[in-house]
Amino acid sequence: MTRVRDAFNRWSRMGQDGEKKNMDTETTQNDSAEQTAQVDVEAGTEQEQPSTQDAAQVEIEQLRGENSQLKDRLARAQAEFDNARKREAKERQDARDYAVQGAVEPFLGVMDNFQLALKADGSAEQLRSGVELILKQMEDALRGLNVQAVEAVGAQFDPRIHEALGSIETKEHPDHQVLEEIRRGYKLRDKLLRPALVRIAVNPAQVSE
Repeated sequence: MTRVRDAFNRWSRMGQDGEKKNMDTETTQNDSAEQTAQVDVEAGTEQEQPSTQDAAQVEIEQLRGENSQLKDRLARAQAEFDNARKREAKERQDARDYAVQGAVEPFLGVMDNFQLALKADGSAEQLRSGVELILKQMEDALRGLNVQAVEAVGAQFDPRIHEALGSIETKEHPDHQVLEEIRRGYKLRDKLLRPALVRIAVNPAQVSE
């Protein structure tokens, strides 16, 4: 009986020692695994840090490239805008020059005739006839530009196209009839360029009525 108890005790101690050894082994293995994992984490951190810096550098280079492209596009757009503005200004100037040319050309012949009249020798009547011809030529040139004289003498006074500078009392003409044209008025189609300066009739008989 004593031998059996001693054998059981030895077996128990052996079992406890085995478990302790197993626990120590597991602890050692766990400590080793944790150390290995920590080393791996530190190594991974060291490997990730340069990778992050590389990615940031790549992004910076991309942003620099985009910035350069935007500056280039802006410079081109500015150049195109300046060219369009200059082209538009030139077109406006050309249109004005063309309009002036069309308006001036008909009067060049009139100017020539005025110069010839100044050089001509003749009587006052001949000079008057020459001036009348030049005046007719001038009226024809204006008519070609759709500029016409405002109807005056013999027409009824119209404040829209006439400006009265005086009146003449008379019984022979209707009241407010234009009797005298002091300065001729002109209109461009239906647009008044300047009113005609006139004197109008004042008929006392019609006024009293």
